[in-house]
Amino acid sequence: MTDRLPPLTALRAFDAAARHMSFAKAADELNVTPAALSFQIKSLEEHLGHPLFRRLNRAVELTEAGRTLAPGAAEGFAALQAAWQATRRLQDETSLTVTAGPALTAKWLAPRLYEFARANPGIDLKFSASLRIMDLERDDVDVAIRFGYGPDDGLYSVPVRKEWLTPVMTPELAEQYPTPASLREAPLIHDDSINFLKPSCDWPTWFRAVGLDFTPTHGAHFSNADHAIDAAVAGVGVVLGRRAMILKDLTEGRLVAPFKVALETAGRFRFLCLQGAEKRPQIAAFRDWFIAEIEKTAHISDEFEIIPVEKVTAE
Repeated sequence: MTDRLPPLTALRAFDAAARHMSFAKAADELNVTPAALSFQIKSLEEHLGHPLFRRLNRAVELTEAGRTLAPGAAEGFAALQAAWQATRRLQDETSLTVTAGPALTAKWLAPRLYEFARANPGIDLKFSASLRIMDLERDDVDVAIRFGYGPDDGLYSVPVRKEWLTPVMTPELAEQYPTPASLREAPLIHDDSINFLKPSCDWPTWFRAVGLDFTPTHGAHFSNADHAIDAAVAGVGVVLGRRAMILKDLTEGRLVAPFKVALETAGRFRFLCLQGAEKRPQIAAFRDWFIAEIEKTAHISDEFEIIPVEKVTAE
């Protein structure tokens, strides 16, 4: 037995057969005949000196040697595929795939994307609205925009302005609840997507920030920020809305923020990509546009008394 690696085609045949547990399905995947695939696996077994499959009647199963080899073979081909995709992306200056959370995509990015497309007609932009943790080396994604604290070890990371939260509601509800104290009788909406923030940026904390000791015990709860905002737009109640999520509805008059007190969290949106990838033209263009768009609305913060949540919770 030798430590020399066997032919890649034989390992590829084994990997496919081990995943499907079928020589016929593996042959279909690789676009070869079952006889050719069986020959490749047989040559691999001869190279190893041990069988990798037990051939049963109309089925196969892995031997101990096959079970040992299968995970490494799968990981190896996945790594090769990821490396090949990453290398091909280096040569591509026209396509850009961005992932962002569904709420940010719906409430902030989507309404503005036409401006990026108009300014960059040569870039083919694709979006994936997801909160799934991405592996930028393996997944077919160039840029991730995420909210929170990080850390972003090993990535190129650009944090943007800190987020703040303030009560927003329809103009009609604002007439019914004209003071912070009156909100104790209002239907309050809870955005559970920010429950991970520490210290908490929730209704009890906001009430403490305005000098009231009140903990709501009722109200509608939403796991997605955009759904919570949409409920407020529909007049369901009052939501403690994040700056990025409420800007469009505020500027277009669907929501108002009558109480100019906002809680500031250390959580931020961050622009993330692989180290070095920020130099690719389409990624640099999207980063610059993203930061510039945030700065366009920075003046809205001047209308509020912004209180760091750490200050409220320390009192």
